Amino acid sequence: MVEISRRTLMIGGAGLAGAAILMTKPGDESGPRDPYFLSLQAALDEAGIASPTLVIDKARLDANIDTLMSHLPTGMAYRIVAKSLPSLDLIAHIRQRSGSDRLMTFNQPMLTALSKAMPDADQLLGKPLPVAAARTYFQSLAPEAAATAANIQWLIDTSERLRQYRELAGATGQTLRINLELDVGLHRGGLEAGDTLKAMLETLRDAPELEFSGFMGYEPHLAALPEALGWRERAKSGAWRRYGEALAQAADILGAEAVAGLVRNAAGSPTYRYYQSTEVANEISAGSCLVKPTHFDTPLLEPHLPASFIATPVIKSMPQTCLPGLEFAADGQRAWDPNTSRTVFTYGGNWMADPVDPPGLSYNKTFGRSSNQEMLTGGHNLSIAPDEFVFFRPHQSEAVFLQFGDIAVFEDGRITQRWPVFPASA
Repeated sequence: MVEISRRTLMIGGAGLAGAAILMTKPGDESGPRDPYFLSLQAALDEAGIASPTLVIDKARLDANIDTLMSHLPTGMAYRIVAKSLPSLDLIAHIRQRSGSDRLMTFNQPMLTALSKAMPDADQLLGKPLPVAAARTYFQSLAPEAAATAANIQWLIDTSERLRQYRELAGATGQTLRINLELDVGLHRGGLEAGDTLKAMLETLRDAPELEFSGFMGYEPHLAALPEALGWRERAKSGAWRRYGEALAQAADILGAEAVAGLVRNAAGSPTYRYYQSTEVANEISAGSCLVKPTHFDTPLLEPHLPASFIATPVIKSMPQTCLPGLEFAADGQRAWDPNTSRTVFTYGGNWMADPVDPPGLSYNKTFGRSSNQEMLTGGHNLSIAPDEFVFFRPHQSEAVFLQFGDIAVFEDGRITQRWPVFPASA
């Protein structure tokens, strides 16, 4: 018996004579709303929120922090990635719950803001900054903040940048802590064991205005490689071998005792669980897994919960979908795909995000995306009225979180706090 949802379409013609393509008629994916999102909606209504808003579920956030910390082996430190958690209050909460005073920072405005708000935190730059940005950082601090600046590890990737930072140290009178970026397989720049690294380590050994603090070896490519035929495992072994070679070269030049005290930073959210000992790295960095956008829906991060959502009110709810200029095709489209039967237009849109509630909503590719009123279509069972909320999961956090103003913190059925985010320039 042929299922009613399946049709066989015969295509004729010169190049396709006799070919058959089996096409599956879409089923209606709409249905009742998730009680969890209805509780978020009630909390937003109670708080008087009626514009696009980024919501963080504090209980889920705490569960994710606890999950991360429980996976770390003995002796492994945790560094909080600020760009993925771009709010001073959010970072402060994670510091308190995780017990970490280590941050990874990615630009000068963020570095300055965190230095002023959290002068005791150890900040490692997550990417090399132009020396002019580092100079601006020192100009942004009050003279009495020298101790704060001493908590910064500047990431250096080339001998030329090391030269520039050595000159900056002389000009500012500061001893700069230098962390060297390693290329462990990502091939986005950085150093490998060899003559260039040897010369840079010798400079760090001999320059009193510079202090060698450690290495950073970032390897997000590992999680993207297939496991088939041992491909991922070979890349992981190769990354750790490259890291080990750099450590061995540092020990030859600086001595084993000095190397034992270095920061050996590695990982990110997609790969932190690969580190089951401190043989290679002694600290891992992670941020996104604590709020879990969709790009982090991976097997390794399955224990983490989605904890961040975009909520935006419905402006218009249409009983039928009707596309401009294509009105004649509407009946046929709805007959073939019931998920194009009804339409809502939301307050704002065009975010890097996927709709998750009500179920079955999708962007309309024919109508296109809109930052003003986003068109979403759904099935016959879609039931949502103007002023009710559509919920999305962001694809990532670092850029998306900055688009909505203060974060709404959902806790015990209510919006209990608003956490300001960094300025968009940060």
